[in-house]
Amino acid sequence: MSNLRALLESVVEVIGTYREGLPTATVGPTATRSDVGAALVTDLPPGPTTPQVAIDELIAAADPGLMSSAGPRYFGFVIGGSLDAALAAELLATGWDQVAFNEATSPAALAFEDVAGRWLKELLGIPMSSSVGFVTGGQAANNVGLATARWHVLDRHGWDVGLDGLYGTPKIRILAGVERHATIDRAVRLLGLGERSIELVPVLPDGAMDATALATMLDAAPHEPTIVCAQAGNVNTGAFDDLTTICEAAHRRGAWVHVDGAFGLWAAASPATRRLVDGVELADSWACDGHKWLNVPYDSGYAFCAHPDTHATAMAYTASYLTGQVAGRVFGGGDFVPESSRRARGFATWAALRSLGRSGVADMIDRCCALARRFAAGLGDIDGVEIVNDVVLNQVLVRVGDDVVTEAVERWIHRDGTAWLGGTTWRGERLLRISVSNWSTTEADVDMTIEAIGKAREAVIRSVDQTV
Repeated sequence: MSNLRALLESVVEVIGTYREGLPTATVGPTATRSDVGAALVTDLPPGPTTPQVAIDELIAAADPGLMSSAGPRYFGFVIGGSLDAALAAELLATGWDQVAFNEATSPAALAFEDVAGRWLKELLGIPMSSSVGFVTGGQAANNVGLATARWHVLDRHGWDVGLDGLYGTPKIRILAGVERHATIDRAVRLLGLGERSIELVPVLPDGAMDATALATMLDAAPHEPTIVCAQAGNVNTGAFDDLTTICEAAHRRGAWVHVDGAFGLWAAASPATRRLVDGVELADSWACDGHKWLNVPYDSGYAFCAHPDTHATAMAYTASYLTGQVAGRVFGGGDFVPESSRRARGFATWAALRSLGRSGVADMIDRCCALARRFAAGLGDIDGVEIVNDVVLNQVLVRVGDDVVTEAVERWIHRDGTAWLGGTTWRGERLLRISVSNWSTTEADVDMTIEAIGKAREAVIRSVDQTV
């Protein structure tokens, strides 16, 4: 035990030093995948070594290839850092090594998911009677939501997909906006429905689904099994679908509504942005991430369903050897997700929410949105730089030039190391995309990044002019 304690203490020291250095660290890695691989022992060792030697080698090789995505100037994708309480809880979850399948495997794991799930539903405006499964992230949550929807809409047409599969099934329509997230397509593919089942609904100028066009498309085949995939927070612009109109139109025609709200659902947690998700409670299933705006460690996501029995029917299973699976049991844990062998994700989510409270979550959302607006204002003041979207949440789209200039600016910023942000293609144009999602980001971090983007553009323009 003394050796284990010494090992853990050395690791905690490394983690503490790493975290303390994030505010001033170079954001991007200094080594490539190949560089890191070359530093590793590539041949399987013939015999054992001490745990401390193995960990020392791991740290030394990994350090140059680490992305400082937990730090305050990482604005790529939509990635939060990890709150101190959530990080500590995650370390405990790893140390306790619980199997969060059912109450028999870990009463504590299930109880914390129960409470954290109730808190999440309260914050996100989801009906309290809904079920919640703790999954790995938005992809898994979309998989679960659409698997449940698939079971429901086929059951309404007299087909048991669990027993009879998909061969010969009635055709399922998937109606999704042109600017849906790509995880919807992959979920549809993984569920055996095929991407050709997706019918694209036109979108408005901000990327939100055109609810009027949706109603027309629903009327084109009102008696077919139908799933509508709405979006809370466009991945590029941050725009929200009109959930009230969409849900009402879909339900009048017997369709299921799934809301992909990986980061946008968190708008419900703040009075200042709650209006963006008006009607969210009318949907049938929802997907949301914890490792985005709640700032819990990877991997953490949530799959909610307004029909718990349907949710459990689509996802749960029984077996004679599974202690605790008896008639009348309370569903939870592995009953609502694809995995049986699963970590205790509820601890970190509970700790994050317990440490922040309702007002703390709202303040974090409001602060990130305010910083996104600060980005827009500061970058908009730079000659030749334009803000493309209406900044309604935490997403900022930036035009710095044509595609060649934009990609060169992106590379320059990555080399510079002051910040890290990515590019995106929106409406056929290459743009910079800034996502403000980290609890520790400050106004100073934003101003430093604005300055870096300005310098990058100047350097790239000079280079292009000299080349010409």
